[in-house]
Formats: sequence, structure tokens, C-alpha cells
Amino acid sequence: MGIIQKQGSKSSIYIFIGFIIGAFNMLVLYPYFLNTEQIGLTRAILDTGLTLTTLCTFGTIPIINKFGPYYQNYLSVKKNDLPMISLFIGLIGFSLLLLVGFYNKEFILRKLGKSPSLVEHFNVIYPFTLLFMVFTWMEAFSWTIKKTVVTNFIKETLVRILNSALIVLYGLGIVNFKTFIVLFSFTYLLPVFILGFTLVKSGEWRFNIISFSSVTKRLKGRIINFSLFLFAGQFFNILAKTNDTFLIVGLRGLSDAGIFTIAVYLATIIEIPQRSILSISVPILSESWRVKNLKNINDIYTKSVSNLMLIACFLYGILLLNMSNLIEFMNLVSHKNASNFAPLFNLFFILGLGKLIDMSTGMNGAIIGTSNFWKFDFISNLIFIITAIPLNFILIKHFGLTGLAISNLGTLFVFNLIRYIFLYKKYKFQPYQFKHLQLLIAFGVMLFLLHLIPSCSNFIVDGIVRSSLFIVLFYSLVYWIKPAPELTNMLFDFLEKRNIKFLKRF
Repeated sequence: MGIIQKQGSKSSIYIFIGFIIGAFNMLVLYPYFLNTEQIGLTRAILDTGLTLTTLCTFGTIPIINKFGPYYQNYLSVKKNDLPMISLFIGLIGFSLLLLVGFYNKEFILRKLGKSPSLVEHFNVIYPFTLLFMVFTWMEAFSWTIKKTVVTNFIKETLVRILNSALIVLYGLGIVNFKTFIVLFSFTYLLPVFILGFTLVKSGEWRFNIISFSSVTKRLKGRIINFSLFLFAGQFFNILAKTNDTFLIVGLRGLSDAGIFTIAVYLATIIEIPQRSILSISVPILSESWRVKNLKNINDIYTKSVSNLMLIACFLYGILLLNMSNLIEFMNLVSHKNASNFAPLFNLFFILGLGKLIDMSTGMNGAIIGTSNFWKFDFISNLIFIITAIPLNFILIKHFGLTGLAISNLGTLFVFNLIRYIFLYKKYKFQPYQFKHLQLLIAFGVMLFLLHLIPSCSNFIVDGIVRSSLFIVLFYSLVYWIKPAPELTNMLFDFLEKRNIKFLKRF
């Protein structure tokens, strides 16, 4: 777990910086310069590009994660043909996408009747998809050679800095909105060049146009079988996460999509640590499965549950207690757009609870995806999407955005429960202890009591008071229960190295 914690900590720093910049974009710059419909358009482009990227790659990204260690162990950098094969497959997929999009454009645009802005700017989806696909392809190889800190900096921090620059250019009137959207679609151009340079410079990666290697010939049956199942599973997984945007755009329009985008972004803050740990865990889990080191896998699973649950509780609590203050601030900032962000409280309460559940299950998805039972990843994602899409459709039709959030919470709970049961039945992995239940119950009671405190007249003062009380009580709760001693010791080591010793070590 040492290398995971070391690189995960560094990655988390960059991801947190990126989220601070992203929060400034989403909560200040976007509301100030854009209306909710324009915000919804950017979200629609992102989610559409993400979904289409998954389609274009035909399951090659999981292949890189799963079989990358085999190619590295048995082939030199010059003889490794995995980069060539995976990129060519992606380019073929993107070419097919262009053909399908060209011949079905009128049908697609008719289905977007309630989102005229997306119809107007529909073509920008193609360059965004291509660049994001190439970046994702490079990112997978970066994970296999453990260059996760660099990729997380580029993806989580640099991209958001570029977005900030674009919003400011539009806000100052230097570019019009049409140019802003075109430039937005090329956001990943610079990251692609930087990551490509980083990979080549490392000396551990190279793009070779060569004949098929002995490893490819020997593993081709397993690779094809693996990719077909994982491609479907990965697509269903992505569609389960993005179908809500498509439903909102199709049924309610881009304005509601803008509100939901902000709520989803705030909820996504909770999963920052999971994303940083995931990037370094995948190659280590793949190697552990290869050498059949179940003890190490179980250790990663157990510690990830304790650490991520504790972090998720803290982030969910601090955000939920300040949500009313944030809404007041955003309504103040967006005065010229006459936006109303009041629905954010209920949406975040539900969506954030879903993220808390997801974080509390640790690295279950990565463990299954890198194991010999990776077919179950397809099955569980299929169950997820079969449940999610009709439930999303029904609840959004009857209860609006709140219904969609409830649907996300319910399906996410069932999805993770299925994965937990699978890992327990197959490997007897049981990462939960009584202290985890104590933490969740005490945390829920603490949030309820803090929510009863009367609000201050000034939202800034109210935020300081509530946050201070929450931090003190949460520290006391962690000191009493000790749910993740390894994580808390890392925090104290970090503080002590900087001569910050106002907290007592457990």
C-alpha cells in the first residue's frame, strides 16, 4: 500500500488544486458569465464526448490496464506493439463514428429539439471526442508505467486552468460564445501534446509501427474475449453515469442540465481521493492478480474502504452544511443572469449521499476489473444500466431533477452491494468492521444536530461558524472511533514535518 499512498497523496494534491480551480470556474466564473443553458451545453459536450470515446476505443483501455504488465515484462520498449494496436482500433472506431454521425445527423438533431443550442453547436462534439480519446489512450499507458502524478496534474489541474482562461476570454468579450465553444472542444489538444512528450521522454513507452509481437500472438484469444466483454461493460458503466445528462437535455432542456451539472460537480468533489488512488491501484492490482497475491489485494481493499469512507464523510459533511451559504453566494454572483440555484441543496444531499456510499466500498470495481472474473464487470454494469435508465426516465418525468437524483442514489447502492457480495462469495474479502458502522451512525447524528443550529444573517460568518464546529466535532469523532489510523498517521506526519502540531496524535 506504500506506493499507492505515496503517489496517491501527490496525485490528490494536484486533483484538489484542480478541483479548487474547477470550483472557482463552476461556482463563480460560470454563473457570472454564463447562464444555466450555456452551462448545460458545456456539460452536454463533455458527457457526449466521454460516451463516444468509450464507443470508439472498443474496450482497448481496459486491455491496456489488464495486459500492460505482460507486455512490459516480456517485451522491450521497441518491440511493444500494444500502443500501435490500441491506437489503430481507436482511430477505426472514430472513423465509424463520423460515418454514423454524418448519415444520421438529421435524426439526431430532431431528438434534441428542446436543446436548440446543442443543435447549433453539435459538430464541436467530434474534435472533442477525438482529442479526449487520444488523451485517454495515453493516460492508460501512463498508468501502466506508474506516471500517474503527471497524468492527474494534466487532467485534473491543467485542463481546468485552460477552461478558466476560455471563460475569461469570453467574459471579457475577446471571443464570442460560438468561438468559446469551438475552443472548448479543443481543450485536450495541449494536454495530448504534453502527455505524449512525457511518455516518450520517460523511455518506458514508445509508439512503434511493427508486426505483431509474440505476446500479442499468444494472448490474442484472451485479449479479444476480454475486450468484447469489457467494452460492453465499460460502455454500460459510462452510459449509466451520463444518461442522466441525455435525459435532461432531451426531456427538460439545457437550463435544467446546467443546474444538475453544478450539483453533480459538487458531489464529485467527494470522490477526488478515490480517483487519485484508483490511477495507481490499477497496475498494482493487475500485477498482484498475475502473481496470485490475494493478501495484497485484500489489504488494498480493506485499507481503501477505511480511508475513503473517512474522507468521504468529511467532504460530504463540510459541503452539505455549507450548501445553503453556497446557494446564496451563487444567486448573488449570477444576478445578471437571473438564475435560481435553490434546487442545489436537495440535489446535492441525495447525489452526495450516493458518492458517500460509493466511496465507502473502496476499490471494489478496480479489483473485479483486473481479476480473472472480469466478465462479472460486464454483468454488474449491465444490471446497473438496465436498472438505471428506465428508473431515471420514470422518476425525472414525475419528480424532475430530484427524482433523477433519487434514482442515481438507489441504483448506485444496488450496484455496489452486488459487487461487495461477489467479492465476498468468491474470495471471502470482507473489509468492513464494527468501527465503520460506528463512524457512519455518529456522523449522521452529528450532521443532524449541526443542521439544527440557527443560521447567521451573513452567509460568510455562518459558513465559518458551521465549518469550525464541524471540524472540531469530526476530529473528536475520529479520535474516539479511530476508523482509519493509517490515514490519520499520514496526516499527522505531514503536519509535523511542517511544524504544525495543534492537534494531538492518536
